[in-house]
Amino acid sequence: MSTILVTGASGMIGTYLVSSLLGKKHKVYGVDNKTNELVGSDDNYTFIQSDVTNKDTISRILANEHVDVLVHLACSVDNDLDSYITDTEIKRSKMCDKFIYDLAEKAGCTSIVLLSTTQVYGIQKGREPIRETFPEKGSTNYCDLKLASEKALLKATKKSNTVPVIARVAPIYDAEYTQNLHDRVFDQKEGVAYIYKEGEYGFSFCCIYNLIDFINGIINVPSGRYEGIYNVADTKVITAAEIIEYEKKRYRIGAVIQKNPSINLTINKGKMKTDYRYFDPSASFSNWNIDNTKARRISTFRWTLANTK
Repeated sequence: MSTILVTGASGMIGTYLVSSLLGKKHKVYGVDNKTNELVGSDDNYTFIQSDVTNKDTISRILANEHVDVLVHLACSVDNDLDSYITDTEIKRSKMCDKFIYDLAEKAGCTSIVLLSTTQVYGIQKGREPIRETFPEKGSTNYCDLKLASEKALLKATKKSNTVPVIARVAPIYDAEYTQNLHDRVFDQKEGVAYIYKEGEYGFSFCCIYNLIDFINGIINVPSGRYEGIYNVADTKVITAAEIIEYEKKRYRIGAVIQKNPSINLTINKGKMKTDYRYFDPSASFSNWNIDNTKARRISTFRWTLANTK
C-alpha cells in the first residue's frame, strides 16, 4: 500500500478521500487547520492540525514519512474555501504552492495530484464537448487561483521524476450536498427557482464518488504513468429539469417559475468574477458539456445523480 499526504483533509472532499484511502489500507497523513471526525478512527491515519501554509509542518512530513503521493485539496472551493474568492485567498494559495510542490518533488513523491476546476474554460460557445485542449477562457478569481496553481505544479515537476496530475473537476455534489446543482436553477436576484422551456438544457457536474474513484485510480498505479490534465466530470450532463425534480422530491426547493429565454440576455460577469457560487441565469444556454473521455481510462465514472445515495 502507498503513503499519501492529503492537504485540506478536513474539507468535504478531503473527508471522503481520506475515508476511502483508509478503507483501501493506505497510510494517510492529513493536514488541515481544523480537525475532522476521522481523527483517531484508524491506526493508519495521522492527522496534523496546521495551516497548509506552514512550511515546517509540510516539510517535516515529506522529509520523514516517505510519502508516495501528495493530493493537494487545500485552497479549493467545495473543500475548504468560501464562495467569495478574494486577493487574500489567491495570495494564500500561491504561498502554499511556492514550497509544497518543490518539497514533494525533492522528497521523491511518485506523483502530485492537484484539485483544479473546469471553471478555467470559462463560458464556451458551440456544442462540442469541452476537452482538455480547449482554450482557457475563465475570467474569475477562482479560475486565476487554480491556473496559477496548475502552472506552479507543471514548473516544479518539469525536470523531475515526480508525475503531475491536474484534475479539472466540475462542480461537486452528493446526495445531501446539492448546492452547486441548486445554484443552476435558482435566481439569486429574484429569490426563486426557475426553468426555461421544459428544462432540457443541462450542465456538467461531478459526483463526489467519481472524483474519489479517479484519485484512487491515480494512486493505484505505482509507476505514475498517468499524468497531465484531466477533466473530471460525470459522463452525462444533468438537465435543469432533472435538478428541479431531484430537489423537489427532497423538499429542498419551493415554487418554480417558467421563464422565456430572450435573445437579449446578458451575463453579469462582474458578479461571477468574485463569487464562485453565483450563476447568472443568462449563461444557462452556454456550452457546459465537459468531456471526460481521457479520465475514463483511469476510472469508470459510474456514478450519476440517479444512483448517488
